[in-house]
Amino acid sequence: MRYPSREQLKDAANRIAFGIHHTPVLQSGYFNHTFRSDLFFKCENFQKVGAFKSRGAINAVFSLSDEAAANGVATHSSGNHAQALARAAALRKIPAYIVMPENAPKVKINAVKGYGGQITFCKPTLEARESTLKQIIRKTGATEIHPYNNLQVIEGQATAAMELLEEHPDIDLLLCPVGGGGLLSGTALAAHYFSQKATVIACEPARADDAYRSFLAGKIIPSTQPKTIADGLLTSLGDITFPIIRQFVSKIVTVKEESIIQAMRLVFERMKIVIEPSAAVPLAAVLEKKIDIAHKKTGIILSGGNVDLGHLPW
Repeated sequence: MRYPSREQLKDAANRIAFGIHHTPVLQSGYFNHTFRSDLFFKCENFQKVGAFKSRGAINAVFSLSDEAAANGVATHSSGNHAQALARAAALRKIPAYIVMPENAPKVKINAVKGYGGQITFCKPTLEARESTLKQIIRKTGATEIHPYNNLQVIEGQATAAMELLEEHPDIDLLLCPVGGGGLLSGTALAAHYFSQKATVIACEPARADDAYRSFLAGKIIPSTQPKTIADGLLTSLGDITFPIIRQFVSKIVTVKEESIIQAMRLVFERMKIVIEPSAAVPLAAVLEKKIDIAHKKTGIILSGGNVDLGHLPW
């Protein structure tokens, strides 16, 4: 398989610059002192639509030819990708057809509508989502933009780590959450091309540990009935993301639900910023001492901040 090249990642960064935030990198004296490390938090919770997904969506939409783009784009998603794709399509002034399960949170439905996405509801099963999406693509001729198993999406997601490494080129460790592997693949490629020494470690909920098991087995083991508060990390790895992860990621560690909640709360209390549970998973790995970060410069990708403030887990 051919991976995105260094030049393709640079092209992606230039292509999406007009439509994203160059998000800040924050530090916390409390965390540095507690863990005897220099921690650098890349704050994608401040990104457009509240998550890193904007990067990949804009790169994918603006990589399409005018002919392909004319029929619009389509995906199935109940999460941040749905909003990101609807917004990216609006920026290019093309339709976005979004398949969402009928039990999707109202706040996410309203966000997709707000960006101009055309929603089709379906039963809350993967089979229903995929078959409904196929029908829409047949009818409209739209191009499917997969949430993570898409090379242009991966190139876009890589730009978060590229920005972090540009500001802090001497980072030793780079910690990243993993669900379907789009962000992790991009982060691993960014470290490979733009860092002399950064080791990439993926972090995953123990209750949704398919990436961990796949990594050990050397083949994709699909996720079965994952139950975790980190609802952005429920998906299985793809046949594009998995080979990149196998080649460029050092290891994958898993964490308990209690640690995810503790890490999330600590970031709220100490850094005064809002993050979603999925974004707290790497810090949870540090809390559990699954990764030795003492006396190392450690980058953490805070993947997003879309959380229902009416139902915080503490």
